[in-house]
Amino acid sequence: MAAASVGATALVGTAAGSLAGAAYFARKVLTPDRRRPDDVVVRATDGRSVTLETNAETVVPGRYGLWTDEGYGHCRVGDVLELDAAAGLVRRELLGVDAGSLGPGPARWNGYYYGAAPDVSLGLAMEYVTYEGELGAMPAWVVAPEGGAGERWAVLVHGRGARREEAVRALPPLLAQGWTCLVPSYRNDEGVPAGGDGRYALGLSEWRDVDAAIGYAVGRGAREVLLGGWSMGGAIALQLLDRSERASLVSRVVLDGPVVDWGDVLAHHGRQHHVPQPVGTLARTMMRQRWGHRLVGVHEGVDLALTDWVRRADELRHPVLLIHSADDEFVPFGPSLALAQARPDLVTFEEWRVARHCKEWNTDPQRWESLVGDFAAG
Repeated sequence: MAAASVGATALVGTAAGSLAGAAYFARKVLTPDRRRPDDVVVRATDGRSVTLETNAETVVPGRYGLWTDEGYGHCRVGDVLELDAAAGLVRRELLGVDAGSLGPGPARWNGYYYGAAPDVSLGLAMEYVTYEGELGAMPAWVVAPEGGAGERWAVLVHGRGARREEAVRALPPLLAQGWTCLVPSYRNDEGVPAGGDGRYALGLSEWRDVDAAIGYAVGRGAREVLLGGWSMGGAIALQLLDRSERASLVSRVVLDGPVVDWGDVLAHHGRQHHVPQPVGTLARTMMRQRWGHRLVGVHEGVDLALTDWVRRADELRHPVLLIHSADDEFVPFGPSLALAQARPDLVTFEEWRVARHCKEWNTDPQRWESLVGDFAAG
């Protein structure tokens, strides 16, 4: 989204430029990014620690992962052992090399910590399954607790441009409480059917794929659903609760760093990258209005007003555990706090500090798992 903002700024200058800049911004927001470039440089490793060049991610405390060997390798890193700000280097604990090799060279930061499916990452017995979505067969993971799958299923939805590995962190506390965990995919994920226009709808169409996943769970005996979502996965979950005939099966919702208001998120990125406010407003209008659809590249309108759950707070009907860091650099936590203040009867808000976007578990896994486990136990 940062690249979208910079590109839009460069195009602005005339009325035509404003239109082009707004279209560019909107397309970047709605278009899946298939490239996963390396963003970290490994300088050295001694088998017990790894030295990295510093950036905004590599200096934050907590547990993280590194994809190496162009994504074929993976290792896990822990807390900062030494920071040399003058040299631009940070040394972190090396917790394990899961695949491939680790040596000097480029790598990609993994905020999920785990780099593979639950059978590999956690040694859990699991099933690779498919369910029939609106657009075709959709892959998913199913992990059952001891004793086998029962009537309580947790459906865990990853964020925009993320992977299903994002949900692996949530499995231990949910399995411990007896929930069978289903981690679905949705349109425009890698290797799954794309929407007709190949664009994200920011939750406004993706919810139907997750709804189909709940239908799959029901077909396997689910009678109660815990719905979880990270980032845009939270926006998807909120749309499902509003629109799905299966919403009555959902007994509770866990949201981590959720998009509670896409308009606020886009405005935040516009301010960060000096996109003139009228251009950002025009981009949102083009997403919504029929005249802008061709320029933006969507078949159906994307009305961001429908994603504003602060304004729609009185429509909320489900108990929510809402976890969000005040230091989230990508999805500001203000709307999450405002939603909790508007609906204290339903929303339990847990504020984090230091953690970047959807990395609350990384900085304090014990607290995160305790909160989620207690919420799931009721």
